[in-house]
Amino acid sequence: MGSGPLGARVAALCDEVGPRLGVSLQGQVFGVRRRLDEPLRVAIAGRLKAGKSTLVNALIGRRVAPTEVGECTRVVTQFRYGTVDRVDVVRRDGSRTSLPLDTDGMIPSRLGVPRAEIGFVDVTLTSDHLRDLTVVDTPGLASTNTSVSDGAARFLHTDEVAPFDDDIDDDSTGAISGAEAIVYVFTQAVRDDDVRALAAFRSVSARLASNPINSLGLFNKVDKLVGGSGDPWPVAGPLAADQARVLRRVVSDVVPVVGLLAETTEAGRLTAADCEALRTLSRLPGTERLVLLASVDLFTTRDCAVPPAQRERLLRLLDLYGIGFALAQLDATPELASGELVRVLFRASGLPRLRHTLDQAFRWRTDAIKAGWALSALEKIASHAAAPADRELLRDAIERVLQQPDYHRLRLLEVAQLVGTGAVELPEPMERELNRLALSTDPEWILGRPGAPAPELAKAALEAATRWRVYAVAGSGPAQSRVALVAHRGFYLLSQHIRAGMPPGPVPGTVGHGGQVR
Repeated sequence: MGSGPLGARVAALCDEVGPRLGVSLQGQVFGVRRRLDEPLRVAIAGRLKAGKSTLVNALIGRRVAPTEVGECTRVVTQFRYGTVDRVDVVRRDGSRTSLPLDTDGMIPSRLGVPRAEIGFVDVTLTSDHLRDLTVVDTPGLASTNTSVSDGAARFLHTDEVAPFDDDIDDDSTGAISGAEAIVYVFTQAVRDDDVRALAAFRSVSARLASNPINSLGLFNKVDKLVGGSGDPWPVAGPLAADQARVLRRVVSDVVPVVGLLAETTEAGRLTAADCEALRTLSRLPGTERLVLLASVDLFTTRDCAVPPAQRERLLRLLDLYGIGFALAQLDATPELASGELVRVLFRASGLPRLRHTLDQAFRWRTDAIKAGWALSALEKIASHAAAPADRELLRDAIERVLQQPDYHRLRLLEVAQLVGTGAVELPEPMERELNRLALSTDPEWILGRPGAPAPELAKAALEAATRWRVYAVAGSGPAQSRVALVAHRGFYLLSQHIRAGMPPGPVPGTVGHGGQVR
């Protein structure tokens, strides 16, 4: 996936100054350049047993990452697109040992390399989900790992330890620091060290540190909020909203999900035999079904037309909530086809909303996120440059990029996120207008004038710029004023963009050019 306009400008910066730097800095700058042409790298982080690997499998669309605690869950694992399925164990010294996937299509439980020598595991898969998103599965918080490998540090392009809490292991720290975006997984209660971990991620993503533009909270295992097969969503929705308010300064949103159900349906694990077993259970008398679904022990040990081994498999795939939900769907529509049943279960997992939110939070903003990450990395390289000439060369080039109008889109995303999370309050109509400006380049949609001619759009953009300028000067506090000035310039640049495509001549009804504040 190539760079967008912002990324392309930063890539041009790297191409321009890289060859003029010292040898040691050239490699670092060209490393940043390569990253700009790669898919967005998203780290999946969270505490042990939060269900990170299960969600990784759901996002990939295949059950590849082991979900039981073992050797390969204690190392950083990168999943990226490739033309063949392949597992490489990358040592600290950069050498690789290739392994096949096991007979179940998963990463082998034994990696064949001493843990102390492993930098990270690099997995390439023929999954379309990975064409524009590289997923990095991190060890859980408070894992037994205690050191950062040199290989992982090089892979993640980070040269210093981030200020994470002591409970967060070093491998997770390195992977989070090197990612351009993060999905943070938690279950039910949000702990203080969860908030500290997310705040630390922002601190090492300096260009985006003022807001949660590149982080998303994932409230997993919501089916555990209620007992047995009960419906968790009436509780999960309000609780996720509460958590989003608590975390509003560190994540863009909190999405509730049933990770196991998401993995099972998205990875195609539910077979025709499984669906037939569910149909058999749906035909049982209501009282018998109620008893079966009362607990895991009763479901697996009570006499029933479905063999115990098949029932145990259903529990591994769906748990009691998924089984109860499937039976309710079959009650309502006995002729429901197996494929449609899987689709209904998929929707019940919450994964469709997660994918939509990822599209909104990350993929639509990939260019700005990657450009921001790259500029932050280049600034760090400049600050550590031993030669003053190299340092000034890099800083001058970075400053030229920051001065360019296209870069203003990143600032718009930043302030829109501040407003959207409540960190800065604006009147609701202005908040909606700012969001449209930040999230689109379509003047008709931004200005709410579908089908309007260019002169009308240019006039409307200038009027919006004037409104935001007046608000910045006379109608706001300091925080609102800073946001309003960014919006003012955004609408002024939009008007220039519209006019650039118009025939020569003045825009009807507008003030003279000298009356505009650039």
